[in-house]
Amino acid sequence: MNAGRLLVRATVAPALLIVAWLAVSLPLLMAGVFRPAPAIALFVPVAALVLWLGLRSGPRDTAGERPGSLNAPGGLDAVQRWPVWAVLAITLAFLVLQVVMCSEQIIVRRDPASYVQFATWLTKHGSLPIPLMERAFGGPDAVLRFASPAFYQHDGAVVPQFMAGWPLVLAPAGWIGGTHGILLTAPLLGACCVLSFAGLVARLVGPRWAPAGALLLALTLPMLYASRSTFSELPAIVLLLGGLSLMYDVRREEGRVADLKAFLAGAALGLIVLVRIDGLRDVLPVLAFAGLFIARRRGIGYWMAGGLLLGVGAGVAEGFAMSLPYLEYLKTSLVPLAAITAAVVVATALMVLLLRRDRTGTWLRRAGASVARGRVPGAAAVLTVLVMAGFAIRPLVQTVRRAPATSDDEMNVRFIEMVQRIQHVPVDGTRQYSELSLYWVVWYIGVPALLFATLGAALLARRLLRGRSPEWLLPYAMIVWTTTQVLVRPGITPDHPWASRRLIGLVVPGLLLFTVFASAWAVKRVRRLGYGPKVVRTGAVAGVALMLVPIVLTSGGYLVTRTEQHEVAAVDGMCDELRPGASVVMVEQSTADRFLQVVRGMCGLPAARTAGGAATGDVRRVAGRVFAAGRHPVIMAAKREQVAPYGTPRRVLHLETRQDGRTLTGPPGGTWGLAADVWIAEPPRP
Repeated sequence: MNAGRLLVRATVAPALLIVAWLAVSLPLLMAGVFRPAPAIALFVPVAALVLWLGLRSGPRDTAGERPGSLNAPGGLDAVQRWPVWAVLAITLAFLVLQVVMCSEQIIVRRDPASYVQFATWLTKHGSLPIPLMERAFGGPDAVLRFASPAFYQHDGAVVPQFMAGWPLVLAPAGWIGGTHGILLTAPLLGACCVLSFAGLVARLVGPRWAPAGALLLALTLPMLYASRSTFSELPAIVLLLGGLSLMYDVRREEGRVADLKAFLAGAALGLIVLVRIDGLRDVLPVLAFAGLFIARRRGIGYWMAGGLLLGVGAGVAEGFAMSLPYLEYLKTSLVPLAAITAAVVVATALMVLLLRRDRTGTWLRRAGASVARGRVPGAAAVLTVLVMAGFAIRPLVQTVRRAPATSDDEMNVRFIEMVQRIQHVPVDGTRQYSELSLYWVVWYIGVPALLFATLGAALLARRLLRGRSPEWLLPYAMIVWTTTQVLVRPGITPDHPWASRRLIGLVVPGLLLFTVFASAWAVKRVRRLGYGPKVVRTGAVAGVALMLVPIVLTSGGYLVTRTEQHEVAAVDGMCDELRPGASVVMVEQSTADRFLQVVRGMCGLPAARTAGGAATGDVRRVAGRVFAAGRHPVIMAAKREQVAPYGTPRRVLHLETRQDGRTLTGPPGGTWGLAADVWIAEPPRP
């Protein structure tokens, strides 16, 4: 296999494998039989078929393609080896670093640990929802509750908060390597993100720029941060970048090969919704793009739309069937998103109708040609710069606040106030800091990269409106659509590096893609001025190095800082201390929040918490009911004195480690201490 074909195939293979796995695992989960034997038996042939369909190439005439493009005559065969080996080396180095620095977030405090516990349950049980196991406590009791953060008590069961796509991807690693296997999936998927991004850069900008793109993304703090913990953005990025690369590859094919690749591209993009429900916002431009092909009477439009709707439909079906409390929690965001989706569907259908009618279609094409010849493309480029300038001056004219509406909002207010006191900034827990969103981007990619990204976006806006560079239309639309919405309203607790996860989904990769495009454009301009190849290459390397400087200044300390260590050993030790046949009752809030699902999933024991206001007598009564059910009650809390009334206290977990620091008005740096203790007491039998 030559270097070009290796690059093209290796960079879409991760997305294709995820598509194949989700196509097999979701039906098994919904049937309640998600177990290793049937999953693997079905996955192997499905993966082979998907890889064969997605990676094969059919013959076609490539005359007229852009010189230097992978679609140009001899494009794949003309790719030199060094960019391919450089991309693979960067990906491997990133993987090794992230494996060494991988965190062990399994005690539930934020999303990564919640996903680990979700995946752990699927690994061991293969079905949802999670039973309450009330019989282990002598039946229902007014003082017992079974919910905890990210795990709702709903319709007589416990329902995990999030969409099932990411836990389904994590589960095979759990079958193979247990908890450590689940945790190591994050660095693996992070490396796939870097590889997939390099593939998209190679297709849209050129193979020689792929190593620069891979290095820029790999060294950003959001990419390092997200791929050391089990964040759901990781599979979403792989599906997104892989889907866009597949759509580019469709241009190289004809006939049924093109149709099937378009279907797989649509499915990859649609399945983002199964991983993250807000992915529905990101993929809306894909529907309009498919509509353009349908309007031009090209069959790949139907195939692409079919794959997209199938993937989105799988996510929506799983959401309503297995994650309904989560969707209800997000109702205030999902209802407007559903309205926007409906509007896009109607607008796309209307566009197709108008373009396919002779009279209106002819008029619209003439209008488009008139726009391409006029001043609108130049005005769009200027508008792009003005929009970025508007985000830059936004903090001078706006301070974003939000009054708390739920108990979770109240908790976030208290958390923000705590961080504000630590950082010695004015205390106002309603601050969202959304007006600083562009400055968040600057922290992570630096001013040079942002300026080049703005230039690249402006150049592409002008090109596309002039009817040039059609391969950029879908990536450009998705990047601009999502980036604008995220910068306007990030919709996340604004402490960093936590809030950087909102940027890594598409904002940072998208802007870096524009940056690399603008860099390649600048190099071509320099070459046209008559400078020799050596000068041009030196200038290109110097430019990339200049962009790397602020990126590394922000992420340099984080590169070699390990956080969230020793949690697996601590929890395993706690589980060993809890004897079989125990029913665990947690009488203190923070312990219940952190360990309720940990005990239920990792220790394999029934676990409940007491309601607020429960008295010592209530706990003793519950303990008596546990004895009557033929089990052993275990009372659990964070401090010795909290369990002392029920028996001899015994500490079963003691953890001292470091966690990522929290910042609100500047780039993240440093770590905070993290400590946890768990004490138990076993009441004597009456």
